[in-house]
Amino acid sequence: MDAVKQKELERFALQIRIGMLEEFKSRGFGHVGGSLSVADALSVLYKTQMRFDPQNPDWPERDKLVCSKGHAGPAVYATLALLGYFPYEMLKTLNQPGTRLPSHCDRSKTPGVDMTTGSLGQGTSLACGMALGERLRGRDTRVFLIVGDGEANEGQVWEACMFAAAKKLGNLVLLMDVNGKQLDGCTKDVLDTLDLGAKLEAFGFETIRIDGNDVAALYEALERTRAGGDKPYAIVMNTVKGKGVPGVENAASNHSMTVPTEQWDTWQKDLIAQLHAMGGEQA
Repeated sequence: MDAVKQKELERFALQIRIGMLEEFKSRGFGHVGGSLSVADALSVLYKTQMRFDPQNPDWPERDKLVCSKGHAGPAVYATLALLGYFPYEMLKTLNQPGTRLPSHCDRSKTPGVDMTTGSLGQGTSLACGMALGERLRGRDTRVFLIVGDGEANEGQVWEACMFAAAKKLGNLVLLMDVNGKQLDGCTKDVLDTLDLGAKLEAFGFETIRIDGNDVAALYEALERTRAGGDKPYAIVMNTVKGKGVPGVENAASNHSMTVPTEQWDTWQKDLIAQLHAMGGEQA
């Protein structure tokens, strides 16, 4: 990847993070840690990999995204707003009464959301069904699936992985967000998932391990998945929960956080300053 493209992706990831803080600030709390950790992945997916049309969200030939760790919905919403699926101002309605942006992804409410998620593990099965369905329809579309490492405690994840390998779903790309934390603490302490890359390989996935907060590494890994073939793909992303906001990164418990408006403002201003230093503009 050339330096210009890398800088563009890094800027878009910053804009996504700024948008997320706009959402959380309006409510005062939210699932901030696991949303921030996937901003870089969403930047690379939507800017370099996925086919989509904000003017026609239900375009049948589009590539699909299933955010199985549905509590990262705010990251998806910020991305979709920046791409023009709905007005940016709508981000301020996150989790408010009557909102179209609920805490967890809901395809019946939010333009651009391809699948409702939230009950952890279920998104993996849904994504497998979508990938198989696309193939049966003769389409060359791909399905991208974001799964959390804490979510990997769910047996349904591994049932779906067996199905994906058995059905040779080469159009399925699983991105495992390994940020080391979950609701109740560190994954190694709650229920150690051990080497997720080795497990995915054993379940029949073509597995790639990367720094999941490095847009260049993400791009190279995702480009490899274009080859398709007889195996589903897994990209094991080692990430930092709360990435990009030191006050969140360093918090002992950052799955969901409640902080004063002034603190959200300070974090957001710091990111906006970084964006301006990179030659970017706030949405």
